[in-house]
Amino acid sequence: MLDSNIQDWREAAQVISPEGRMFIDSTYLDAESGKTFDNVNPATGEITCQIAEGGTGDIDRAVAVARRAFDSGVWSKMSPSDRGARLGRCADLIESHTRELALLETLDMGKPISDALSTDLPLSHSCLRWYGQAIDKIYDEIAPTPGSAVSLMRRAPLGVVGAVVPWNFPLMMAAWKIAPILAAGNSVVLKPAEQSSMSAIRIAALAVEAGIPEGVLNVVPGMGETAGRALGLHMDVDCIAFTGSTAVGKLFMQYSGQSNLKRVGLECGGKSPNIIFADAPDVDAAAEAAAWGIFYNQGEVCNAGSRVLVEEGIADRVLEKIVATGRAMRVGDPLDTETQIGAIVDKTQTDRVLGYIESGRSEGARLVSGGGQPDAGGCFVEPTVFADVSPDMRIAKEEIFGPVLSVLTFKDEAEAIKIANDTIYGLAAGVWTGDLNRTFRVSDALHAGVVWVNCFDHGHISSPFGGFKQSGFGRDKSLHAIDKYTDIKTTWINLR
Repeated sequence: MLDSNIQDWREAAQVISPEGRMFIDSTYLDAESGKTFDNVNPATGEITCQIAEGGTGDIDRAVAVARRAFDSGVWSKMSPSDRGARLGRCADLIESHTRELALLETLDMGKPISDALSTDLPLSHSCLRWYGQAIDKIYDEIAPTPGSAVSLMRRAPLGVVGAVVPWNFPLMMAAWKIAPILAAGNSVVLKPAEQSSMSAIRIAALAVEAGIPEGVLNVVPGMGETAGRALGLHMDVDCIAFTGSTAVGKLFMQYSGQSNLKRVGLECGGKSPNIIFADAPDVDAAAEAAAWGIFYNQGEVCNAGSRVLVEEGIADRVLEKIVATGRAMRVGDPLDTETQIGAIVDKTQTDRVLGYIESGRSEGARLVSGGGQPDAGGCFVEPTVFADVSPDMRIAKEEIFGPVLSVLTFKDEAEAIKIANDTIYGLAAGVWTGDLNRTFRVSDALHAGVVWVNCFDHGHISSPFGGFKQSGFGRDKSLHAIDKYTDIKTTWINLR
């Protein structure tokens, strides 16, 4: 599919007819209010389709349907192996619709079509397939009680889970949520980000085609302040699984307290430090990885390495390599398979990113590269690098969610750790060193849920992902994700 040229993809974009209605009880429906909103291609400003604007009534209906499906046992009581087989078929269908879904992702949020094809789609269908294959291999427990009793400890699905996902990796983030939720036997109401609803709406029908029963997976697009809030406050939702900003994550915590104390799992913001020591095995490779660690996906990555911390003796060399790598990246039409940096998701986010660039200038950071918008129209921002950044500057403290890098220097290991941990976030970090003892010392000292050593942003579905501090709690990916969507039920049996 990567051999398709830009004209092929442009022609495909002209003829595709995305579904914009919500999906409840295996049926596409308009919003109860009849309201819709524009789905805008950020690369061109053109309207792709109209999306149903779900509200409180639509959430109520979706939750009621999901509860009915759960209580019926049609999915929750199905054997794990049968559930797994249907998730596997869903994965196969998503894979067979790779071209269509990749195009929807690109039109929705501006990512390069090459990334959607090579990364987003494979990681999405492989996630569903992995949980489908794993769920019948998780065993329950028996406690070591006295011989007069048996204590069974079984995992029980929670019931109805509301999944609220972001716009930066729309399909992949949805897969990270719904795969373990469904594998565990729950029903789902999925609320995609209003900026990127199309792939979530599409895969709901594929799930039913794969044999997932009616009412088990429902999709309600809409605004966060209406549909998202209604889901968070709903008295019959047992759990919220959220990925997005820390500010909105805090709202879901409040909604839980104001309603039924529903369980909440949060994967929120980040300001990840990428620390390069002078003894790194390959300083140039570290610098190149640092550039990709912030500029990939237009910097719209929760664990983006937006702070590069460099030991003073190699700072000039690292900065030069980062700048050269960023300048060599091709910014442009996301439908061009040669494009490496696409469009920012919308004008609001573009203005936010440009505002942070202006903040960096005004606070005295040195703009080394980028800082503007290429002459391409649409919501594009150049890969931007600031040097001479101090830890108290906004660009070093706040999550920007764009292709903006702050380069800071340190004198020794202790200072590197202090700067790295000087943040409200704790999602991820990188460490580049050839010293094994330093690897353990520094990784242990960093307040981060994931620490990469001599690489950045690597992972596998079998390895958990999530953060510390205000980056949230709970883990996506791996068997640990199942913990968020099940409770331990103890059955104590006295023996005669």
